[in-house]
Amino acid sequence: MMSRVPHDNSDEAAEPCDAQPPFVLALDVGTSSVRAALYDSAAREVAGTQARFSRGFCTTADGGAQVDAEESVEEVLRVVAESLALVPALLAPKIESLAVSCFWHSLVGVGAGGHALTPVYGWADTRAARQAEALRERFDERETHARTGCRFHASYWPAKLLWLQQENADTFRSVERWMSFGELLTLRLCGAGAASVSMASGTGLFDVRACAWDAPLVEFLNLRPAQLPPLADDGESFALSADAAARLPFLKRARVFPAIGDGAANNIGEGCATSARAALMIGTSAAMRVVYEGDAPEAVDPALWLYRASRRRVCVGGALSDGGGLFDWMTRTLALAATTDESTTSVEEFEQAVAALAPDAHGLTVLPFWAGERSTGWHAHAAGALLGLTSHTRPVEIVRAALESVAYRLALVARSLDALAPGAELRASGGALRNSIAWAQIVADVMGRPLRLSRIGEASSRGAALLALEATGAIKSVCDIETPAGETVEPNAAHHEIYARGLERHQKFYDLLIGNQEIARLLKMESREQNR
Repeated sequence: MMSRVPHDNSDEAAEPCDAQPPFVLALDVGTSSVRAALYDSAAREVAGTQARFSRGFCTTADGGAQVDAEESVEEVLRVVAESLALVPALLAPKIESLAVSCFWHSLVGVGAGGHALTPVYGWADTRAARQAEALRERFDERETHARTGCRFHASYWPAKLLWLQQENADTFRSVERWMSFGELLTLRLCGAGAASVSMASGTGLFDVRACAWDAPLVEFLNLRPAQLPPLADDGESFALSADAAARLPFLKRARVFPAIGDGAANNIGEGCATSARAALMIGTSAAMRVVYEGDAPEAVDPALWLYRASRRRVCVGGALSDGGGLFDWMTRTLALAATTDESTTSVEEFEQAVAALAPDAHGLTVLPFWAGERSTGWHAHAAGALLGLTSHTRPVEIVRAALESVAYRLALVARSLDALAPGAELRASGGALRNSIAWAQIVADVMGRPLRLSRIGEASSRGAALLALEATGAIKSVCDIETPAGETVEPNAAHHEIYARGLERHQKFYDLLIGNQEIARLLKMESREQNR
């Protein structure tokens, strides 16, 4: 993505001869990739041990985003095996834990024998939008949001389960237990499908204050308690099953910890585990979050969600379904990099042209909801829009407007978080920002706040490793390990004033096209009809 940020790995990786036990094999299961690497007792990735597999969810014209459950498990196990094969022989016997970070909000149904009966439905699956609206009519959403930390939305379990009841009743009745992909992985590895409170808190079916499944929603959805995963205690771990140990012999004595939500793990891995620091991430999607130890806030802003990193730590923030994925869609689908000034250019040259444009100088407004909207409005029928096109509009201007639009949405999340973490230092991470100093500058200018760029290569897996080290007593607290940070991107005051006007225009179009549900629904229906 655009001009690359200088990246120094010296503080985030340990050479095998310098690494200190105990060792944690940390696994990060995302929607676009699976990564595994070995970490030492100082939460440093051991050089040369990382394995990675790139993948993607299947999308459908009606809003689906899903992946085959059993194939996904096999992909993950292959990555774990590949990483273990890269571990030096002297270190392998000292691996004490397997820690897992996993994407939030997925849903999969398994049968009596533990075999998946459904695909894994991802957070970007919007087919349950109508059911989310029905839940909003049935329940007081403000009360439910205060209790579960989640708005009614197609990305969460209540709407998805209601959709499956109505659209695929036979399969729904056949499912013995509903779980996220994180629990399915633990089931395959250990024969136990226990959920961490972190993963459970991202379902929308969990009381984040009582740390228990939410009784009113469970009853409404006609679920039996046995159909939901048992909840693991903080620090609880499991042993590999005989079959898994035979496949992964270096882990046969390791403690396997239930997966935690990747967003919470990202914060902890970036050193953002107190309200003094907020993590801002742009990867495939985008988010801004605060994690801290203590009680949940009494009230949650309607724009935000409230999840948990553990029973003792809460995670509050907002998420956008579109981030770097929107840029990738534009360059891939519209072939923009090959059409600058009617001549063939390299991706790097195109990216430099995007970076060279002046702020908000294109006359365009982008509503970045290609994958639907979560924060800030949670509108079920939101779809993307590109406004202001003329015959003079250039491809570089379209991309620049899209990058700015994502920054606008993050700025709105930041406003809502200010009441909880005023003046928090912003730590910026994610592949999109790591590779684009220009996008980082846009975000800083829109926010009017400095961004401290990350020097951590894999924050989510590092966060999972830190929590495992804490659980085993190797460290007292995740906050005890220093997290290196990179350069600071300072905001340009003049650009901030320009972007303040651009954000105001952006919000006006948002209110007209997305906030007006009749128009938003019409746009979504028209889009889907054209894709049939």
